[in-house]
Amino acid sequence: MARGRTRTVLARRWSGRQSSRGPAELIIEEPLTIHRDGDLVATTMRTPGNDFELAVGFLHAEGALDGATITTVRYCGTGGAVETEFNVVTVDTDGSGPELAPRLQTVTSACGLCGADDIAELRARLGRLPAAVPWPPEMLATVGNRARAEQGLFDATGSVHAAAVFDREGRLQSVREDIGRHNAVDKVVGQLRLGDRLPAIDLGLFVSGRASFEMVSKAWAAGFEVLVAVSGPSALAVEAARTAGLGLAAFARGDSVTVYSPDR
Repeated sequence: MARGRTRTVLARRWSGRQSSRGPAELIIEEPLTIHRDGDLVATTMRTPGNDFELAVGFLHAEGALDGATITTVRYCGTGGAVETEFNVVTVDTDGSGPELAPRLQTVTSACGLCGADDIAELRARLGRLPAAVPWPPEMLATVGNRARAEQGLFDATGSVHAAAVFDREGRLQSVREDIGRHNAVDKVVGQLRLGDRLPAIDLGLFVSGRASFEMVSKAWAAGFEVLVAVSGPSALAVEAARTAGLGLAAFARGDSVTVYSPDR
């Protein structure tokens, strides 16, 4: 179901000593509660839209779908979809996935995997990614420009992040926007999972913010070969990417980029 993702309010703008009053478009932020097979997993603050992808992508990153087949994805699960204002999504599986204790916490739009597994635990669960042919840095530098051209919500509000999937030619496969960086990534990963396109072999992931450990862990879980970010990485993100065998490039702006992984 299509949902409004922005709201217009009146605001006063100042420029020097001049002011004007007019409409301002704001991004909507609402909670999305995610269930797997009827069990509560988490609630995340997100921008409405592509909610099924978000729920599936989130559960995939958490390992909650490992070995499982998705049977249905639907709104509600605790009542009617209208009653829950389309803010509850249930992902039903064949029951073969792992047991997962509910997180029973709200995930803010700033942090998706608070208290996430450390690198050793991730490697034990995910293993090292298959060796891949290095991606040309001159192409990685331009991905952000292509993604930026597709960020309609950012143009309207200036307050959302984007994630994009791209191929080895730099062609964008999909772009998703959300107030939360992690949500935007979960949406593109969920789209791939629902399309039976994971692991993401010969695909890269672009994020409009920084390359944090969380972004690396989500890219690792999805099987991407490279992660590209507009801003810089953290030390833990670089360590995790090198452990995973994941390509990591940051400061992708204009025609320049810095490659951190592989470290040669």
